[in-house]
Amino acid sequence: MRHKKKVKKLQRDVDHRRALIRNLCCSLLKYGKIETTLVKAKAMRPFMEHLIDIAKKDTVANRRRAFAFLCDRKLVKKLFEDVAKRFSNINGGYTRIIRTTTRTGDNAQMAIIEFTKAAQ
Repeated sequence: MRHKKKVKKLQRDVDHRRALIRNLCCSLLKYGKIETTLVKAKAMRPFMEHLIDIAKKDTVANRRRAFAFLCDRKLVKKLFEDVAKRFSNINGGYTRIIRTTTRTGDNAQMAIIEFTKAAQ
C-alpha cells in the first residue's frame, strides 16, 4: 500500500524524474511560461515554489542550494534578483496551472504553467 507516498512517479526512475523536474524548472525560469502535460506541471509545481521560498532569503548558502538544483548560474541570478523580488511580499501561490487542449498523438491533457502576477 502507498500510504503517505505523495511523489508522482511519471513512469520514470528516480534519476530521470529528477532531471525532468530540473529541466522543467529551468525552462519556467528562463521563459516565464511553458506548456507541458498536466501531470508534469503538477509534479513540478512544489519544486518551483520551494525554490522561490529559498530565493526570498538571499544568502550564500541559499544560492548554493538553488545552484545545486538548477546547475545554471544565470538562472540562479535571475531567480534571486528578479523572481524572488516579485514575490517578496506574498507567502505562496507563485505559479498557476491553466488547462489547455489535449495532445493529438496520445490524448494527454496539456497545461500551461506560469508565474502569477506579483502582489502590489
